[in-house]
Amino acid sequence: MVATLSSGLYAQEAPKNKSALLEEVLVTGTKKAEAEKLQDVPIAATAFGEDQLEVLFVRDLQSLSYTMPNVSMDDVGTAKGVANFSFRGLGINSSIPSIDPTVGVFIDGVYQGTNQGVVFDQFDMAGVEVLRGPQGILFGRNVTGGAVLVRTTDPTPETSFKARLSRETGNNTYLSAVLSGPLVEGKLLGKIAVYGNKDQGYFENKANGNDSFGDSKTLMGRAALTWLHGGDANAETTFKIEQADSEGDGPAGQNHALFDRNSFDFAIDDEGYFDMEWTRASVEHKRDIGNGTLTNITGWKNLETTAETDIDATPNPVFHAPIALDAEQFSNELRYNIVLDERFDVTAGLYYFTQDIFYLERRNFGVALVQTGGGKQDQTTLGAFAAVDYRITDNLSVLAGVRYTEEEKEVQVANIASPGKCSTDTHSCSGYDFTDSKTWNNVSPKIGVQWYPMENLQTYASYSQGFRSGGYNLRNTLPNVEPGPFDEETQNSFEIGAKWDGFDGMLRLNAAIFQNEIKDMQREINFSPAPNQIAQVIDNSADATITGAEFEALAGLGQYFVLALNAGYLDGQYDKVLYDLNRDPNGLIDENDKKLDIPRLAQWTYGASLTFQNDMGDGNMLTARVGFNHRDPSAYTDDNLGYLNSADMVDAAVSVSTKEGFTYSVFGRNLKDEVTHGGDTQLGGPASFAPLNKGKVFGFEVKYEY
Repeated sequence: MVATLSSGLYAQEAPKNKSALLEEVLVTGTKKAEAEKLQDVPIAATAFGEDQLEVLFVRDLQSLSYTMPNVSMDDVGTAKGVANFSFRGLGINSSIPSIDPTVGVFIDGVYQGTNQGVVFDQFDMAGVEVLRGPQGILFGRNVTGGAVLVRTTDPTPETSFKARLSRETGNNTYLSAVLSGPLVEGKLLGKIAVYGNKDQGYFENKANGNDSFGDSKTLMGRAALTWLHGGDANAETTFKIEQADSEGDGPAGQNHALFDRNSFDFAIDDEGYFDMEWTRASVEHKRDIGNGTLTNITGWKNLETTAETDIDATPNPVFHAPIALDAEQFSNELRYNIVLDERFDVTAGLYYFTQDIFYLERRNFGVALVQTGGGKQDQTTLGAFAAVDYRITDNLSVLAGVRYTEEEKEVQVANIASPGKCSTDTHSCSGYDFTDSKTWNNVSPKIGVQWYPMENLQTYASYSQGFRSGGYNLRNTLPNVEPGPFDEETQNSFEIGAKWDGFDGMLRLNAAIFQNEIKDMQREINFSPAPNQIAQVIDNSADATITGAEFEALAGLGQYFVLALNAGYLDGQYDKVLYDLNRDPNGLIDENDKKLDIPRLAQWTYGASLTFQNDMGDGNMLTARVGFNHRDPSAYTDDNLGYLNSADMVDAAVSVSTKEGFTYSVFGRNLKDEVTHGGDTQLGGPASFAPLNKGKVFGFEVKYEY
């Protein structure tokens, strides 16, 4: 939700800038009973309300990837929709479903247990919050890098309708509609939303001349009900359900032994496919009890996916890999927020999460060799947390919190071998090579202070801990290496920040500096044991320290323009190396390993955008925007042989909104046609598997709402 700022102070001056980008965004990341203003929360966060997302033409989470400092929200590329997010240099480079992320994604308050099915088109969004730094107190495990909170719209008390039709380069068409309103006046609200996308392909496969490679289609439907409890209950319950199906071609895999990494050229004989289907549902109940608010969020998700990828990325049948994944999760969070004596603001809760994963993989090496393997993992997580804000004075508060987590994982793993014990055709395994279970316990504290030296300026400082639980490797490629368990990863984080609002909301400045100390860093270590082969070992690779700074500014320039600036800097180094990262011939762990760059750490990110908005009278509005964002290159593999390109992203859009409720837009993304990849996995020598992202895209859109 977005609250519009008052323009009373400008009554005798020039009309105030009314751009949606300057509207104050309310955020839920602190889990208080009521949403808070972004500028009031003592954490490094960037948030977008529904109106800001419209102005920025956000199609999915990846659309925001270059717009924030020290943030990467990219798709891994090996299978569509698999998140490989990295915040402040903490990220993963894997599609193995048993690897826990460093950045947790929460949709309507429900944690998404696997990275699969996260980076699909997000329509009908009420807001996105990007919280940088460890969020382990309120959000728990696997948020050492941060958390992304996605909120879909709730049913509205008044009837509303929105419809959108878009067309982009590659004959890529989007169509969506949302109808919301009262079903029983004052008691029951409802919403139904539908979405369809048909992409007829962007790339050209030089192996067969197919110039519409990348064909895909996605269908999605949502329904929601909100029950407004009557009487003195002061309570409401919202039920949401989503059903989706997406299918299409496999990734456009580029081999850097054959093609320049700064081109869009690739040639593969197996164009592959992906087929993903999921259903997720949530129930959120809020009720006033005493002087506080009780909130309970129950979530469930079932995901089924199959895919096939040309891993060798050549015109020859060298290394192809079909996979299958079934994952089902259930979670429940119960929390209570209360303010005592106008001094103590207390949030406490209990958390339960369970997930079952079944993953299979086949590796076809021509016609001579076939390897299969995979396994299943059942996990249960229990958590208890409490956070307290104590106001010492009107301007000074102490913040403290702690979370206890207990997690058990049980696995059965069939090594990827020939002859294998598993079949991706029958989705079954005849036996397993490894069976184990382990329980991890963790206590994560946080302490901080928040001080307002003046009304519109807050400063804060905090120390917090975070952790990623230990686990197992369901893609065990080396029979002489056990698939686990590897140990948990822990993190100590120190942060100092400031947020300032000036000139009646016309200027906002946010800045933070931080240091993250990571112990027993978990990494999926990719390397090539032989030409055109890939081995993956998950282990605790090193202890490391990452320091950095970030800055964001938003300024209204007169009545019509809004300037946005952002910059982030990261410096990371290994303090102690625990694994032979560069795999030198002697197998030594030495200074050469210690000198390697930490993967997924881009030293500099920065950008700027200028937005023009003009009321043309009679209810018509003109909006134009141009943006530039840069990201430095970064290592992808731990041995640094694979890396991700630097990128300079230029986007632009022009929209005209009419009093009849129509908005007509033209837009362009990646106008410099920058070449970027989802990854850069080594295949031996100069050969690699590097899935291409789309280059330059133009499009137009028509939207109607009332």
